[in-house]
Amino acid sequence: MSAVFAGRRNSRINAPTLLSYDRWLVASVGILILIGIVMVYSASIPTAERYTGSSYYFLLRHLISIAIGLAAGAVILRTRMRFWEQAGPYLLLAGILLLILVMVPGVGVHVNGSSRWLRLGLFKLQPSELVKDFMIVYVAGYLVRKQDELRHFTQGILMVSIVVAVIGALFLQEPDLGAAVVISFTVFLMLFLGGVRFWHFMVVVAAGLGGMILLTIYSPYRMARITGFLHPWADPLNKGFQLTQALIAFGRGGVFGVGLGGSVQKLFYLPAAYTDFLLAVLAEELGLIGVLVTICLFAIVVWRAFVISRAADRLGQVYGARLAQGIGILLGGEAMINMGVNMGALPTKGLTLPFVSYGGSSMVASCIAVALLLVVDSETRQRKAVRA
Repeated sequence: MSAVFAGRRNSRINAPTLLSYDRWLVASVGILILIGIVMVYSASIPTAERYTGSSYYFLLRHLISIAIGLAAGAVILRTRMRFWEQAGPYLLLAGILLLILVMVPGVGVHVNGSSRWLRLGLFKLQPSELVKDFMIVYVAGYLVRKQDELRHFTQGILMVSIVVAVIGALFLQEPDLGAAVVISFTVFLMLFLGGVRFWHFMVVVAAGLGGMILLTIYSPYRMARITGFLHPWADPLNKGFQLTQALIAFGRGGVFGVGLGGSVQKLFYLPAAYTDFLLAVLAEELGLIGVLVTICLFAIVVWRAFVISRAADRLGQVYGARLAQGIGILLGGEAMINMGVNMGALPTKGLTLPFVSYGGSSMVASCIAVALLLVVDSETRQRKAVRA
């Protein structure tokens, strides 16, 4: 009889349901996705009607992206952390190959001066979004394999810095400075939390910042973005146009907003209203309250990622702890940068708001990241239950 009960107990442990995962995390991501569905539809109606004749065009594509992301997440939930730890180097090589393919004439899709996409039938894949996930999976494994050597400069931070430099150079060829900034920010914070020496960390950060400054100074395109960010009202019809329109949206929204669907800025005043600058439309329609709710939801996601990381670390699951930290930093960093851009606190980077903005590759990559986080959570709970 005891064997029967033990078998039932193991069955419950090995086959978790959605409610057995971190409920705060699942609920927060679910609410963000629902907010995104509503806001993408609201912000995209004018553009969809003008260019496609159907107000549902972008909404339907957004829903398809969510379905693909959730399906990919469901598959990942059936895997184990050990698989991802071993697959890290191969995923990194696959990501580099995809970034190279983007730049091959006739293979990569060229849009608005950028080559960031691969054509997959009716849809486009932006490899840089997946590479962010691949990089976190790889670095988490590296931190485990080299944990006894992390305090040495060469093995601790230099080798990973070279990998980041290669990935960053490929990003800049697209060009996609935003992705380069996010992945650098995420990886170096992972290294710092993983145990590299503080002065090693500061040397590499200083070198990275110096490189970014030089790239900005010697690139008219990037310099124009910086000057437009610093003085948007000096040239509101050219360099500062996008930011001034976003700030007008925030100003019109006030505390409670003008009401869902009532945005004026989305009527072809604010570029990228349903993608990079969706938060500005949300602020206009739902006001400060809507923005604060969105910020709180992302704060919960990051908080739960670090709670999961700490729980994994306490049970000796070092890889899971590092992976959870990386995912929390990535999602929080992307959200922070997108919000900063929308509010005029940061230069325009071309990053979407995870789970909320329109963007198929971003949505799928974000769902994959959360699924990996839930895998860590699931295995931690299983190990804790077995020890109990």
